[in-house]
Amino acid sequence: MMIRMLPLAALLLATAATAQVPAGNTAPQPTPIVDTIPAARDVAYPGVITIDVDATDTERGIFRVKQTIPVDRAGRMTLLFPKWLPGAHNPRGEIEKLAGLVVRANGRILPWTRDTLDVFAFHVEVPQGARRLDLDFQFVSATKADQGRIVATPNMVSLQPNSVSLYPAGYFVRRIPVKFTAKFPAGWTAAGALAAKTTSAPDGITYAYEQTNYEVLVDSPILAGRHGKSWALSPRVSLNVFADTPENLAATPAQIDAHKRLVDQSIKTFGSQHYDRYAFLLSLTDQLGGIGLEHHRSSENGSAPGYFTDWANLVPRRNLLPHEFTHSWNGKFRRGADLWTPDYRTPMRNSLLWVYEGQTQFWGYVLQARSGLVSKQDTLDALAAVAGAYDLAPARAWRDLLDTTNDPIIASRKPKGWVSWQRSEDYYQEGMMVWMEVDAMLRQKSAGAKSIDDFARAFFGMRDGDWGELTYTFEDVAATLNGVVPHDWAGFLRQRLTETGKPAPLNGFAMNGYKLVYTAEPTSYFKQAEKARGTDVSYSLGLVAGSEGAVSAVIWDSPAFKAGVDVGATIAAVNGQSWSRDRLLAAIAAKAPVKLLLRTGDRYRDVTVDYRGGPRYPRFEKTGTGDGGLDRLLAPR
Repeated sequence: MMIRMLPLAALLLATAATAQVPAGNTAPQPTPIVDTIPAARDVAYPGVITIDVDATDTERGIFRVKQTIPVDRAGRMTLLFPKWLPGAHNPRGEIEKLAGLVVRANGRILPWTRDTLDVFAFHVEVPQGARRLDLDFQFVSATKADQGRIVATPNMVSLQPNSVSLYPAGYFVRRIPVKFTAKFPAGWTAAGALAAKTTSAPDGITYAYEQTNYEVLVDSPILAGRHGKSWALSPRVSLNVFADTPENLAATPAQIDAHKRLVDQSIKTFGSQHYDRYAFLLSLTDQLGGIGLEHHRSSENGSAPGYFTDWANLVPRRNLLPHEFTHSWNGKFRRGADLWTPDYRTPMRNSLLWVYEGQTQFWGYVLQARSGLVSKQDTLDALAAVAGAYDLAPARAWRDLLDTTNDPIIASRKPKGWVSWQRSEDYYQEGMMVWMEVDAMLRQKSAGAKSIDDFARAFFGMRDGDWGELTYTFEDVAATLNGVVPHDWAGFLRQRLTETGKPAPLNGFAMNGYKLVYTAEPTSYFKQAEKARGTDVSYSLGLVAGSEGAVSAVIWDSPAFKAGVDVGATIAAVNGQSWSRDRLLAAIAAKAPVKLLLRTGDRYRDVTVDYRGGPRYPRFEKTGTGDGGLDRLLAPR
């Protein structure tokens, strides 16, 4: 008998159709999903929460916390660990590092239960007669980089209040009063946006911070250390620097003046200040984990120990402070409506990150040049490197810019193997290029009378001194642009956000007087940036390799890609000789196919990269004479 073979899909469907439930049994039913955690309400919390943190165990990075939470009724109460944090763009609260949680009331230990739907939530039954809950726990911070960001070393501590506190569910966080106290090792100093009174003792120095609400507390990190120094940049703004060694605090007057001009140029650009005081918190270290995180009245910034002492050779590092300072206006005061949430459990949505981060990236470059923190030429070269990277990346063929705003959640900010094809958080740099085009169009359509500066003052320049939040929508952005120069801005922005299969949006640079070209010599800025990322021959072979030849990036469809080179391989030899940067560059300069010996684990293989075009590096070439739009954009106000 001939048996007719069914395709697998059809066979599975047939099997499912004929399956019988045994007599007397019923098919399994799904368990209903019920969220038992109370939603946030805009009502005042009944009492003031106190949080006391002992941050003196800097060798092991263990923060010991004692917290009291007033209660006014018996029954179930839910305590939350912050999950969705402003500026993180994904649920990154380090709940795994909370340890040793003990809850007491009236001197008795109360059992707690972790929520099965939201592991950041803890349920406690408050007994009759209890007036407060007393909490003891630890935040056991990372001691190695593979555990997360290192926030404590023998010389420095980065203390983020969200990591060392719980808060009651059911309330807007801005309606929860709180007092915060932190103890650091003896002889240390600390800086942050909140005012504090200090008490010194042989075992440490205690900072008792002014009473505030939980939203402001979480937005007010503290940087403390053994070696610190502070400079006033304006009546409202200070630069607070901590370093591994006191020698790294040796800033020159000219360097501090450049930071003062950054503040001055920012205020002139935006037309207001949305803080009563602002603290740059800058760590110069190779021990504490790096960071660049915005807050309304402060920012957390990490740079190399030689930020001041090796000033001339660390130019790319100086973009961080202009970027994070801009966020006080863009992202903190003006915030996308779908990013604002009443607590840290409600998911944040990222659809407007092309404004939040993309325009901030734009202003970061502009303000570094206007202030002289970075020269105009180095700023042009930095922008050319960005333009070149997007000019050769093929991912725009299938994935639009708007979808990259989902990337912090999709990828959890973890490394990717094929970034040039997968895309990453391109709303930063490609978003910046869209805003460059906006500036060029404003200039063109107004015959030079208007620019993006007019948009900045209209969008950010109200309510001086107000450090609340003023939300906006896509329509608000388009309407503000229309108020500067009438145009179909909504149509233009939607096109740039959703188009695929188009070249990179370089038109703004061209309209503003500069075109992207490739030359055999890299710019000085490009050479400095290479020190951090390795030998970058993306524009010729299509790869980046570290000092030992380890391949960290391969451009999709580049000559290296077509030859079979992949991330994770190590270049063991170039044209029959052991790896070195100089040999790779010489092989490219020979304008002949390059033979590479690749090692992956214990396996070796030979590949030939068929590239004959010689060295190729991006830079901008000025078109026309006199000052163009980009020249005027980067000029001081």
